[in-house]
Amino acid sequence: MAGLDHREQLKIIDPLTNPTAHGGSASDAFDVVIPSMPGYGFSGKPATPGWGPVRIARANITLMKRLGYTRYVAQGGDWGALIVDLMGVEAPPELLGIHTNMAGAVPPEIDKAAFSGAPPPPGLSAEEQHAYDQLAFFYKYGLAYAQEMGNHPQTLYGIADSPVGLAAWILDHDIRSYELIARVFDGQSEGLTRDDILDNITLYWLTNTAVSSSRLYWENKLAFFSPKKVNIPVAVSTFPDEIYAAPRSWVERAYPKLIHYNKLDKGGHFAAWEQPKLFVSELWAAFRSLR
Repeated sequence: MAGLDHREQLKIIDPLTNPTAHGGSASDAFDVVIPSMPGYGFSGKPATPGWGPVRIARANITLMKRLGYTRYVAQGGDWGALIVDLMGVEAPPELLGIHTNMAGAVPPEIDKAAFSGAPPPPGLSAEEQHAYDQLAFFYKYGLAYAQEMGNHPQTLYGIADSPVGLAAWILDHDIRSYELIARVFDGQSEGLTRDDILDNITLYWLTNTAVSSSRLYWENKLAFFSPKKVNIPVAVSTFPDEIYAAPRSWVERAYPKLIHYNKLDKGGHFAAWEQPKLFVSELWAAFRSLR
């Protein structure tokens, strides 16, 4: 299994490679490959333009081939969700299916209305209306960080020059993620720990990747939440505090070969990091039919 994130995925390695120690069966075991994206973590920093999501998706396909895998699945959230969708579009024969916890499934007319602040199209179900409200809120109040990185990533020197500036930038990803992160500093024990959060910030600081990682927003020309025409098997897990909780009706239209869909009762944008047990259970269930 190829996973497309870095620090946030460390908690799922042992359960996926050694499932019997975590309540799973031996048949649920995976090899796990976790490449960090160009400009992130321990990967190199691109010195020339062109390292957008499409190229990264193709690079990961090449990586898995060079590692000798003739059968694999891929999983992603956040940027990884876009990248595994694009791996699915490329559809190499070795890729059996993908799993995403941030589905690219929003119908274009709904995305356009939410982005512009227009009233939602008529006839939405209660579940679809909730997802629309989440999207409209994010576009109005939570998108500024992405717009800044998308337009002027090189001018964000403050976050490369100050640990406090970097911490503030990372913590304020979107309001719900910020609330889930902040609660641990108020003494709550659910989800992340202080060390989780500080380790993640420290990784960006020590590798000096605050600005280099921002450039991916500038490189990207695709809408995050739109369907990408993926025609291989797809599994979707919907966490309630994701930027938007993808309704099954939208997911079924976006992914014609849907093999698994589940709505979880807790968890947000960084699900593998925050709710690793639930996340791993989802992957076991999602890919069982492809073994």
